Amino acid sequence: MAATELRGVVGPGPAAIAAPGGGGAGPPAVGGGGGRGDAGPGSGVASATATAAGGPGPTAGGVATGGPGSAPPAAGSGGSGAGGSGSAREGWLFKWTNYIKGYQRRWFVLSNGLLSYYRSKAEMRHTCRGTINLATANITVEDSCNFIISNGGAQTYHLKASSEVERQRWVTALELAKAKAVKMLAESEAELNLGIPADESGDEESVSQTDKTELQNTLRTLSSKVEDLSTCNDLIAKHGTALQRSLSELESLKLPAESNEKIKQVNERATLFRITSNAMINACRDFFMLAQTHSKKWQKSLQYERDQRIRLEETLEQLAKQHNHLERAFRGATVLPANTPGSAGSGKDQCCSGKGDMSDEDDENEFFDAPEIITMPENLGHKRTGSNISGASSDISLDEQYKHQLEETKKEKRTRIPYKPNYSLNLWSIMKNCIGKELSKIPMPVNFNEPLSMLQRLTEDLEYHELLDRAAKCENSLEQLCYVAAFTVSSYSTTVFRTSKPFNPLLGETFELDRLEENGYRSLCEQVSHHPPAAAHHAESKNGWTLRQEIKITSKFRGKYLSIMPLGTIHCIFHATGHHYTWKKVTTTVHNIIVGKLWIDQSGEIDIVNHKTGDKCNLKFVPYSYFSRDVARKVTGEVTDPSGKVHFALLGTWDEKMDCFKVQPASGENGGDGRQRGHEAEESRVMLWKRNPLPKNAENMYYFSELALTLNAWEGGTAPTDSRLRPDQRLMENGRWDEANAEKQRLEEKQRLSRKKREAEAVKATEDGTPYDPYKALWFERKKDPVTKELTHIYRGEYWECKEKQDWGSCPDIF
Repeated sequence: MAATELRGVVGPGPAAIAAPGGGGAGPPAVGGGGGRGDAGPGSGVASATATAAGGPGPTAGGVATGGPGSAPPAAGSGGSGAGGSGSAREGWLFKWTNYIKGYQRRWFVLSNGLLSYYRSKAEMRHTCRGTINLATANITVEDSCNFIISNGGAQTYHLKASSEVERQRWVTALELAKAKAVKMLAESEAELNLGIPADESGDEESVSQTDKTELQNTLRTLSSKVEDLSTCNDLIAKHGTALQRSLSELESLKLPAESNEKIKQVNERATLFRITSNAMINACRDFFMLAQTHSKKWQKSLQYERDQRIRLEETLEQLAKQHNHLERAFRGATVLPANTPGSAGSGKDQCCSGKGDMSDEDDENEFFDAPEIITMPENLGHKRTGSNISGASSDISLDEQYKHQLEETKKEKRTRIPYKPNYSLNLWSIMKNCIGKELSKIPMPVNFNEPLSMLQRLTEDLEYHELLDRAAKCENSLEQLCYVAAFTVSSYSTTVFRTSKPFNPLLGETFELDRLEENGYRSLCEQVSHHPPAAAHHAESKNGWTLRQEIKITSKFRGKYLSIMPLGTIHCIFHATGHHYTWKKVTTTVHNIIVGKLWIDQSGEIDIVNHKTGDKCNLKFVPYSYFSRDVARKVTGEVTDPSGKVHFALLGTWDEKMDCFKVQPASGENGGDGRQRGHEAEESRVMLWKRNPLPKNAENMYYFSELALTLNAWEGGTAPTDSRLRPDQRLMENGRWDEANAEKQRLEEKQRLSRKKREAEAVKATEDGTPYDPYKALWFERKKDPVTKELTHIYRGEYWECKEKQDWGSCPDIF
């Protein structure tokens, strides 16, 4: 089985495939997939690792072109679809399909921020082969004719124009369309909130009342502004006439011929200025009349969208009720021996260690760990009983148990937390108002949470820190990159069963993890922005490495699934060699939000770059498919040097382990390089990383790992903003969910008032003309990163010194 999988990574692929026009150009190392209908027998990972004979090998970032004659056949590229404005365009381009067919001629259409392609112009009427959204895409120019469009996920288009001029026209049009698409995306997100401030999106304000008045207020404002412009136009016309009169009087005077010419020129310019201002005012008036004319049409469209949403809510609610009814009928009609303690335990153990599809055929007890869709009274009042606390007598209160727990944590790291109570709630009453909104702007009860904050979840990336310790000892930069890649994959291993949502940190909240004595590292996180949510993280190790990152979380709830897109760059620097690695995270998707069992998938690509040597590693997280026979949660990768030559192949899964294979070049028949045979590669297999087993009874403790169980344990001497001191999170961990919900609302209201106070101070400072400093993080400083040139928060220092002195005077009061 391993040898079969290996052949899919490093086995022989099609060789001697040249780009159109010959020249021996190699294929792109990053798969040019993403388009339906272009995949062929040569596509896939095996093809992606093949080396074209007689020419340069694949490059890490795009298309390796050959020598003279490697350009594609000439073809008409069409013209702009917007009169040369660059905002829309269509025409022929060559798209890389696979190693068998190479570059193929395709008809591309750029419109409304989307780039779509077809096999021919006639095919536009019925079949689209692929579409990529430019709002989230990166456009990279390879050489005179080649360029790449990638959205950082599974879609990457390797394109080639017929000439350098044509390539530049397309790149210009794509850049303009991308800027416009980003702007439209921001406006659409603002429209989703219907004018409600981000922190107040949870208020029960009537949307219909807002809709009725918003349009009229907008038209009234437009009318006022047009009147202001009209007044300004009259003043310009008046002063312009006076200016022309004065100039005419100057012309009648006896002045040198040179002065008369200059006065005439100024007179002409004044006339042009008045004509232009009149045209501007007329255009504004026409716009206002057009807005008035179409106001009713806008109202009808808005009402239609509202009706559509109501119908969708009713349909989803009916589906949820039917699912609930079937579930109850199934429970009543089926007698299962799994209800016995022995079989239930074995079922759970099997679920913890099993590694297959997350089907609904698992043990029932495992199913109920996720929030159930059970219709209950609207109030979320629950009573906590001693039977919900495993391992503790019912005579002992939660407070006494927690105090006893604190005494134990002072001596050694804790290995358990209070078991998760099996509370149910009316899921539909909460979810039906969340469709289309960003997750961070939805007020959610703690029933959906786990007792950890996002800062603590971010710190969990360090669970397998020993991979970086090993990487720091590597003398070979390519071997070091393999360990960095394994560390990157390992950060996702804790998410496979963790379907609950972490607490959104409050602005200014921090979390420290001091493992300097035990493991040689210490870490600090701080919430540096609330909307959009952003957390800065800095970890340093005495074993020779530093890890830093700023992660912004964007998420969308679409009814059936939830997509979580982390934005931001992760940096890893090794002190001895100065090797500086960067990469970004992939998209996390939570499936079956409304109906069925929750399960999580990771998908996309990660490019890890060594900025000192130019080495690269491309990791592909294969999305789960019901129709695929491949292993679930598969990850493949290649480690290449600056020339694009593959030295190591990586294979594994993001929830279990990662293996490394050394790629040994063998002499081919024509003197080119080939890949070693499957059994030879199997002999070079090295296991880089394997997931640690979960603690006993982890299914009752939110599936926390051994590290996660210690993160919220109380520690003395931490900053007053530390997540361990957050009261709602502590109450939730101890099973007092009603009190936790009330405390959560109090903290969010306190944060909302602080934000309004800062906004009022900013407005007052603007009116007074005095300088006003916006919110600044306490332990991190926002500045341009010297490597990526991005604006990011970088640790400024002094936290550990303040902890040693217990000087927390600069910390805000957030709890």
